[in-house]
Amino acid sequence: MFRRYGILIMMFIATSFVFAQGNSESVNVYTHRHYEADAALFKQFEAETGISVNVVTAGADELIQRLSQEGKLSPADILITADAGRLEYAKELGLLRQFNSANIQSAVPAAYRDSEGYWTGLTLRGRVVVYDATRNDGSRLSTYEALVDDDFADSLLVRSSANIYNQSLLASLIAHHGAARAESWAAGIVANMARAPQGNDRDQMKALVAGDGDYAIVNTYYVGLLQTSNNPQEQEVGSRIKVFFPNQEGRGTHVNVSGAGITANAPNQENAVKLLEFLVTKQAQEVFAKTNFEYPVRDDVALHPVVAAWGEFKADDLNLSFLGEYNTEAVKIFDKTGWK
Repeated sequence: MFRRYGILIMMFIATSFVFAQGNSESVNVYTHRHYEADAALFKQFEAETGISVNVVTAGADELIQRLSQEGKLSPADILITADAGRLEYAKELGLLRQFNSANIQSAVPAAYRDSEGYWTGLTLRGRVVVYDATRNDGSRLSTYEALVDDDFADSLLVRSSANIYNQSLLASLIAHHGAARAESWAAGIVANMARAPQGNDRDQMKALVAGDGDYAIVNTYYVGLLQTSNNPQEQEVGSRIKVFFPNQEGRGTHVNVSGAGITANAPNQENAVKLLEFLVTKQAQEVFAKTNFEYPVRDDVALHPVVAAWGEFKADDLNLSFLGEYNTEAVKIFDKTGWK
């Protein structure tokens, strides 16, 4: 399922050379995340420790492919992705190494860490259903499973099946219900789509407010980004969005993590551990929560007021390793059911 990115690998060679020749007091990060919060935290870590943080940003699949190509010569110390499934895949490929940190174990609940110590969650987000509160009271909503009912015919907005957030949602349904029922669910969602998948999560909400559908499946932090946007049109969309957390009477709402692991051939392993420990401190978790509308993985950090306004919810406690284990099956089901 993962394509080769030969051209991109060649483009990264110059950066690898810089890493290899850089300050020995450094840590080299391959990250899929592209947020201001991350850049600010890296700078803060540099100021507090004197350890320089060198960053390469690209898609998770590209970074995993790069690590595979570089092998033992890779300068990377840390891999950060926006999905636990990708971290699990990197682990299966032998691209991550186990690490032991009492600080991380005490700060991050076990549900949001790899049970064998290969990766840890950094931030949390839920995959929820949203609706336009100016024309819908959301009273028909209950579970993910119920979205395939006739009540939701021609009403659902959701992005492409190529998106990892949808793949992980389906992987969680495979873990809970088995492949056959998950396939039936995916087919039902396709049948109830208001339009063919297009755009990102914010685009689903814009289409929702435009009247193209009645419900959208999105990640929580995108709601916060719309509601606080500097763009008045996006703010207007966000002001009309209401968040619904599915499956509250059962297993809970599907959640995923942005997370990080130390690479198998990390040349600066000690510094890598220090950076990961820093990113799960209360101080750093507050930055994630306040600037990117994500849920902290720590339970002693206050939510952004915008996020808190959505209400408390019960999260699915499914072991997140299943998101990687069932990813291939999920992609096959999407192809089979015509989820474009």
